[in-house]
Amino acid sequence: MKKTSHAAFRLFPFAFLAVCFLAAQVPIPKDPGAPPSINESWKSSEIDPLIARLEDEEREIYAHRVALAAVVGPLPGSVVADVGAGSGFMAEELAKLVGPEGRVYAVDINPHMLDRLSRRAREHGLENIQTVVCPEDSTNLPPLSVDLVFICDTYHHFEQPRRTMQSVYEALRPGGQLVVVDFKRVPGQVPDWVLDHVRAGQPEFTAEIEAAGFTLTNVHNLPGLENNYILRFRK
Repeated sequence: MKKTSHAAFRLFPFAFLAVCFLAAQVPIPKDPGAPPSINESWKSSEIDPLIARLEDEEREIYAHRVALAAVVGPLPGSVVADVGAGSGFMAEELAKLVGPEGRVYAVDINPHMLDRLSRRAREHGLENIQTVVCPEDSTNLPPLSVDLVFICDTYHHFEQPRRTMQSVYEALRPGGQLVVVDFKRVPGQVPDWVLDHVRAGQPEFTAEIEAAGFTLTNVHNLPGLENNYILRFRK
């Protein structure tokens, strides 16, 4: 057997430390999410101002909520997750479409908003809505529990989109669908507040979602939605 010199043993620790040092210099890709400050106001217990912003008739998503729910098109009896449900106006429309045999998970980071959503759903006779409080990096949905995930004007709020979309992917059943609505972000064509508020545009968000394991299957056109796009993906 070939012997190793004492010098080699003495050099080994230094070589090992050098390798560790070089490895430490390799940058770890950061999650390209939004800054935490973007969600501070949406965690408030003072929810009336938040609801007023969400349910403003001049907000095209709210004004066209019935038509938008029809484009999303959940099947009767299916299970849908509205991630970033907010006040629940879209969760209610989706609950009407899936019917009493279906279910809608209303997922949000604000428990006060979800309490109000739950009360209003009961008042409207919608017993098929179940609220889910989530952290910033997960939907908190069980694996393989939903047929369709709906994310409306919320993706650009994700602080950790990679981890959140992994959670979405795991929650969807095989062949499940994902519908994403978000703001168009085209410099020179949109207001400055959109450029400041929304971190990236449709091509970048599409690439991120595809990297999470989804395939883009359709880009919907809904008359009346001038400021938003609608993307449909399949797991």
